[in-house]
Amino acid sequence: MATETQLVDLFAAIQQQFDAETSIREAIREEVRSLELSNRKLQTLLSQVHQPTADDAQICRAAAPMFVEVAQALSKIAAKVPAGQFHRYCDHWKFSSQQSVFLASLVVYLESETLITFEQIREKLGVEMGEGDSFHLALEDYLFALCNLSSELARLAVNSVTAGRFDRPFRIANFVNDLNSGFRLLNLKNDGLRKRFDALKYDVKKIEEVVYDLSIRRLRPDSAPTGSSSGASSSGASTATPMS
Repeated sequence: MATETQLVDLFAAIQQQFDAETSIREAIREEVRSLELSNRKLQTLLSQVHQPTADDAQICRAAAPMFVEVAQALSKIAAKVPAGQFHRYCDHWKFSSQQSVFLASLVVYLESETLITFEQIREKLGVEMGEGDSFHLALEDYLFALCNLSSELARLAVNSVTAGRFDRPFRIANFVNDLNSGFRLLNLKNDGLRKRFDALKYDVKKIEEVVYDLSIRRLRPDSAPTGSSSGASSSGASTATPMS
């Protein structure tokens, strides 16, 4: 039977482990707060694309140094995570990292109207996509980010009409339709992701209503696309393959 001293030593050791765990989590939370701040600054800048006089190219150029801050924040989080314990702590930054990927995907769309690739995510955020115990961005983070992108583009389609850019909603419609078709190829196991994808149909409907209104008012530009030819299927699909 354990002596009183042995029991005291045992529970003292357990408390030390609790304290060490708390210290690690607090250190991670501090770095996550820095990431959230960088994301908010970047999102504030990118929200300017909805203004009637927005210069997309200039906004994207201004965003470049901000992505450096985001990448640095992610790197600092990675440095706080003990080796091999990624999944133990990843819930602390999961939402923030999804937001970072969304912002990167929005910039790529504004620059080229294509779907962001894993390589572009690595270049902008300094983190690999994949799975495993090392620090990474999970595939589900990528998919959540694309759902957020579709919502942002639905809003942009409406505001583009206000700005007199009648061709943009047609291109957005093609892109989001391709994105929606891609999601339908997946057998989603994550309940949250499946629900988020279910909401994508409302983004599609919102964009289709904009396109319909422009069409019946004969405001469809001759250059507006008529079929599925966006970068959502041509650029991202070839690169966005599962990684082991």
